[in-house]
Amino acid sequence: MHNSLPTAVRIVEVGPRDGLQNEANPISTDTRVELINRLASAGVSAIESGSFVSPKWVPQMASSAAVFANIQRHTGVIYSALTPNMKGFEAAVLAGVDEVAVFAAASEGFSQKNINCSIDESIERFKPVVTAAREQGLPVRGYISCVVGCPYDGDIEPSKVLNVCQQLLALGCYEVSLGDTTGVATPGSMGTLLNTLLRDIPAQQLALHCHDTYGQALANILIGLQAGIATVDSSIAGLGGCPYARGATGNVATEDVVYMLEGMGISTGINLSQLVDTGRWISAQLGRETGSRVGRAL
Repeated sequence: MHNSLPTAVRIVEVGPRDGLQNEANPISTDTRVELINRLASAGVSAIESGSFVSPKWVPQMASSAAVFANIQRHTGVIYSALTPNMKGFEAAVLAGVDEVAVFAAASEGFSQKNINCSIDESIERFKPVVTAAREQGLPVRGYISCVVGCPYDGDIEPSKVLNVCQQLLALGCYEVSLGDTTGVATPGSMGTLLNTLLRDIPAQQLALHCHDTYGQALANILIGLQAGIATVDSSIAGLGGCPYARGATGNVATEDVVYMLEGMGISTGINLSQLVDTGRWISAQLGRETGSRVGRAL
């Protein structure tokens, strides 16, 4: 831990994918498109806009190609999508995505439940995707689920996370996002994990993806910032939980992260009031109150 905070943080907005994917109410393509356009207008520069997976498994993401066809592309904004296999990757390329993501787990139990294969098998499946992406000049981001705890396997050893991290980076991912899928991490366990990872991996290759199930997300993000991590995943209005993790209430709200960063003098390039308006708007579309503390307070 070196306690010199980054001067700027890159926010990766995962609401349009990770968020909406886990909402019970179906969302129209038009609403998804408008959400992405509003986020880009508010200054969000990295937006996870869809997922090219089997509609049988994730019906909420079935219209991702139509979403990519209809968004107003802002210069300097990266519109990315999840592509777990070659079929998904090929569809994503046709849709004109700027970046693709692959996802593994740090726990065998979660890997089996979430993608029906072992961790090693999942990484084998990504090899052709990453190779093809690099041939097309598309950046690939890696995600790791359950980096601290798993609903099936309990506590996860930091060495396991390091192993998966190194495999994803070796494959060719430019960055690995560390997912606290069940939100069980505390500043203590997050600090322990990062101490292990940062001995072997530079902070610039890591991002944090914290869920706020136990109200620890902002505290955990602060630990990451103090360790030199300058990329944070968050979800507008705190949208979405995790369908494979019982009781996981969902992602930390982008509004709350931006409010905290602004208060620390760390720039994000995002207009907080526009962000709050967008969070209120999408919550109204879903027929519920925003999950953002800042959104409710302002």
